[in-house]
Amino acid sequence: MSIEHASKRIIESYVRGGADLAADEVWAVEAHLEMCRVCRDRLSAAVGAGVPAVASLVDTVWSGLEPQIAVTATMPRGRRWSAPLSRWMTPTMVPWLAMVVGVTLLALLLDLSDTGSAEVSLVLLFAPVLPVLGVAASWSRGLDPAYELTASVPRAGLYLVLRRTASVLGVVVPALLVGGWVTGVMVAQWLLPCLAFTATTLALGGVVGVTRAAVVLATVWAAVVVAPTLATSRTTFALQTDGLPAWGLILALGIGVVIARRGAYTVLGAH
Repeated sequence: MSIEHASKRIIESYVRGGADLAADEVWAVEAHLEMCRVCRDRLSAAVGAGVPAVASLVDTVWSGLEPQIAVTATMPRGRRWSAPLSRWMTPTMVPWLAMVVGVTLLALLLDLSDTGSAEVSLVLLFAPVLPVLGVAASWSRGLDPAYELTASVPRAGLYLVLRRTASVLGVVVPALLVGGWVTGVMVAQWLLPCLAFTATTLALGGVVGVTRAAVVLATVWAAVVVAPTLATSRTTFALQTDGLPAWGLILALGIGVVIARRGAYTVLGAH
């Protein structure tokens, strides 16, 4: 498969600071440079020819770092498994995902013990907001000490947002699948609201930030659906089979907004 390299115009403009490049072009060339040695060599040559002051600065910095790098201990081989995993999740997500799974198991135990109304399944009631909590934790400025560093790298846009969202769903969905199977809840009844809420969180997150979007949607769900359902002991229309087409429409709209506004996720505040 042939690889499309950055054009000479883009490389030279990037060397000059990228002032005449669009934001998505700057992001694209930086992401491409991570993987393409040919373009990195072209960039190095362009810096040497067009901006000799920068080339001299790089040489000076490198001459100071090279002796230190030579004596720095390399990472033990046994820890290198964590590098691919870090592309999908952060250590701060682990306790939150454990909490989400714990809430699912608790709801399942309450359903099986018949401590609540037989008409209301707590697994079904909490399914839409459980992945939202994990998604919020994956982009929380307060929880992740490396937030600014991670969110500012070239590939920290929609690419990384979707990876972390997928890692959350990869944990939450199997737990809900078990809970739904044990309690006899139809898969579509909890899966569609779960995916629709996640897509809506990402869509709204492109405007107000993923964490804020998750908090807003979880609060609205608790006030509009959870509280009235527990008070009346009756499953709301939103979680009945008749409401599935509406959830499918919300899911489609959420995905459409995420795709249409994919450039918004390269902004630090959206994370």
